[in-house]
Amino acid sequence: MDLTHPPEVEAFRAQVRAFIADNVPSGWQGLGTLDTGEAREFLARWRTILARHGYLAPAWPTEYGGGGMDRLRQVVLVEELVKADLPTCAPNDVFGIKMIGNLLLRYGTEAQKRHFLPRIINGDDQWCQGFSEPGAGSDLAALRTRAVLRDGEWVINGQKVWTSQAHQADWIFLLARTDPEARGHRGITMLLVPLRRPGVEIRPITMITGETGFNEVFLTDVRTAAENVVGEVNQGWGVAMSLLGLERGDEAATNPIMFRAEVDRLIALARDRGLTGDPVVRQHLARCYSRAEIMRHLGNRVLTSWLNGESTGTAASVSKLYWSEHHRAVTELAMDLLGPESMTPTGRPPLRHYRADDPGAPNSTASWSTVWLHAISGTIYAGTSEVQRNILAESALGLPKEFRHQPISQEQAPA
Repeated sequence: MDLTHPPEVEAFRAQVRAFIADNVPSGWQGLGTLDTGEAREFLARWRTILARHGYLAPAWPTEYGGGGMDRLRQVVLVEELVKADLPTCAPNDVFGIKMIGNLLLRYGTEAQKRHFLPRIINGDDQWCQGFSEPGAGSDLAALRTRAVLRDGEWVINGQKVWTSQAHQADWIFLLARTDPEARGHRGITMLLVPLRRPGVEIRPITMITGETGFNEVFLTDVRTAAENVVGEVNQGWGVAMSLLGLERGDEAATNPIMFRAEVDRLIALARDRGLTGDPVVRQHLARCYSRAEIMRHLGNRVLTSWLNGESTGTAASVSKLYWSEHHRAVTELAMDLLGPESMTPTGRPPLRHYRADDPGAPNSTASWSTVWLHAISGTIYAGTSEVQRNILAESALGLPKEFRHQPISQEQAPA
């Protein structure tokens, strides 16, 4: 694997570093050093600066508000921003840019691109994702939300759950069954649905951290235009699977840097507590450090496929399984190092609700305990660890499919 970059790409790296020097306050040490209000204000200003320079969606065409860059330059940009303890986007851009925006670039009509993409860049539209349902989590094909085409509009009825930031969103991209006779993955369509409509009810869910980022979304005869289909009608499953590949490929550059910084912070916590001389603690720290380095190489493998336009399938599943289990182990070790203090959190909790804390964050009990509680969910969302292991067992190792118990009918039952 060749990890060197051509001279013109390294020249772009120098350009990014100059941009950072020109636009970041002197002595900048990361969002984690600011209080909650200051951090949110900085993030709003910084997003505007990134958008103005084409750095918010660097690989998007310029006509839609992007930077018109190739994927390699996009990776270099992300690397330099993360190394400088700077956000690469705002929280909702995970849904707006990384998910539905990138998906529309691949599957959207020209009219959809010209309407939605500039509004995402400008921050006019906030998005959320409507996949999971009460009876369809890991088994997403069991979804029960229905959509019927009537008088030039899709009429949608159903319920979504664990819908992050739905209470703040203007639009939702969701999966609905549009062919009631089809079974399994067939007959499902991805739709773009406005949330400020009659028939939409959003109920926040209080999480274990006390926050309300998750929501239930109820849809009763909610209407959206007939043309608000991503891809083809009844072919939404393939579109949804593409979404996972786009998300994981985009994160391959950032996750290893982010989680290595978290391990460095963990080592500092052990040092502050005078525990680095404990052989058991040292062994656990070494294991965390080693896993972070392995993750960097796994990320490079995903990136190589992503940059070459190849499927990230198996490598993406390995990467997702690895980072989520690693993150959980790191944060559990932090809680062990904090001891009884972890049960009475003090200090500012993280600004964001997933992955590592903000760069520069102090080693406070509120920071580590909140990140630990979110790390538990990392082995569940975007594909549970159990599902990822099944995928790898079948696709990478060639093992037979997991046995599924078939109920015995009355006629088959022994007398």
